[in-house]
Amino acid sequence: MKRVLITGANRGLGLELTRQYLERGDTVYAACRNPDAAAELKALGTTRLHLIQLDLTSEDSIAQAQKAVRRHTAALDILINNAGIFPGAGPEDPAKQNLGALTSDNALTVFKVNAIGPVLVAQTFLELLKAGNKPRIISLSSGLGSLTWKASGEPYHYSASKAALNMYMRALAAEVGTYGLISVLVDPGWMRTGMGGSNAAIPPADSAKGIIRLTDQLHAEENGSFVTWQGQPVPW
Repeated sequence: MKRVLITGANRGLGLELTRQYLERGDTVYAACRNPDAAAELKALGTTRLHLIQLDLTSEDSIAQAQKAVRRHTAALDILINNAGIFPGAGPEDPAKQNLGALTSDNALTVFKVNAIGPVLVAQTFLELLKAGNKPRIISLSSGLGSLTWKASGEPYHYSASKAALNMYMRALAAEVGTYGLISVLVDPGWMRTGMGGSNAAIPPADSAKGIIRLTDQLHAEENGSFVTWQGQPVPW
């Protein structure tokens, strides 16, 4: 049985990852900004599911989330940095990421959630992970964060934030590898979620299944790598 912390667990891929880990008998610490309003997450209710309040833009919230998890366990085996934002992805968020509409406030918001938040979460939960069984850190990036693949302008902030996440986690991998941890970046693919839209090619259940399988099969020499949800290399 694995002990798994998943950020952004209340919807989309995070919700599907939570569901699949629970179905196979693991214990999940499902983190999101407002657990009380997470109806679909609550509907998965089991004694192996623990809802954790977590706001990636707040260092105090990250610290409090760690304390909440520690009340249940002294170790974690898997951390999945799934939470992220894509301004302009839905009608409730009209912010755009195209040239002519860029602002520093929008950029900083996206960077705090997509790049800085995940590395702070990894830092804060590192001691619990070091105490885990074959611990893994899985950070969900994007092909849009690949400098090699980047061939368009928009989305500026999202692409840059994922490239920054790649560097943070590449650096993290170099250090945590000395403790026996494996940290990788995963492109989950273009999924049919609130962020990806209804025209996307991949159902989140397929991506989640691939990510779980990949996580289970990681080897030490893969530490610091950037791969797709199917395990194929992604160019930096």
